[in-house]
Amino acid sequence: MSHSSLPITGIDTHAHIFRSDLPLTKNRRYAPEYNALDTEFIELFQRHHFSHGVLIQPSFLGSDNHFMVEALKAHSEKLRGIAVVEPNISDCELDELADAGVVGIRLNLIKKTLAEYTTPVWRTLFGKLEKRGWQVEIQREIDDLHHILPIILDSGVDVVIDHFARPTHGIHVDNPNHLAFLQLLEHAPIWIKLSATYRANATLEQAKEMLSLLRKAYGHSDRFLWGSDWPHTQFETRTQYSDQVDILNALLSDPDERRKVLVENPTRCFKF
Repeated sequence: MSHSSLPITGIDTHAHIFRSDLPLTKNRRYAPEYNALDTEFIELFQRHHFSHGVLIQPSFLGSDNHFMVEALKAHSEKLRGIAVVEPNISDCELDELADAGVVGIRLNLIKKTLAEYTTPVWRTLFGKLEKRGWQVEIQREIDDLHHILPIILDSGVDVVIDHFARPTHGIHVDNPNHLAFLQLLEHAPIWIKLSATYRANATLEQAKEMLSLLRKAYGHSDRFLWGSDWPHTQFETRTQYSDQVDILNALLSDPDERRKVLVENPTRCFKF
């Protein structure tokens, strides 16, 4: 993995690439009938004055990370990756992913029964990730996060939470599950992506309220990240890259906070 010598003007930390002819997992919830390519993503983020991006392995491709890995190797200065792996993955396979520019794994837990993360196979995996300085990225509704986060954090890894923690109707401090999640933020290495408000059915005003609550729970803005969620799978007809940049601009009006979220935080989190 090469260190980026390009000046970092902004990092889009959430995008997926795929081709419609790639082999798909059997238990997928959805599969797109179009291509989303690394070159398109780079062209888009550069057009909006970002310099770097992070590719997230889409769930419908399962743990076959080849397509993403090829893109990471082709654009090692500009891109990092988050892979999907089987819990019994070997050290050798993890090292190969790391060499390509992968810096963490993703657990997409939407509509899934939660695994027993205390079992030896998961504890071993989290230990291997911690040793490499990798993160665990989680997509799951906010109501369940406080059940699984302490177990995963216990291994010493950083955790990244997708899409405002996927609340369905905003974050509410009077909801005990939401409160339990918010109370973890002050002391644990948990990062949150201010991305894909549409996956939480949130208006801009609701997104501002959520950001305000999260900011208050942290006491700072040092662990916020931003991602476009390009190509907006399942929402392709309802939004586009420029809309997501508009939301970002509306959410982060303070230039210092904006610099943190777009440059300083993701540089640390994704090892650019």
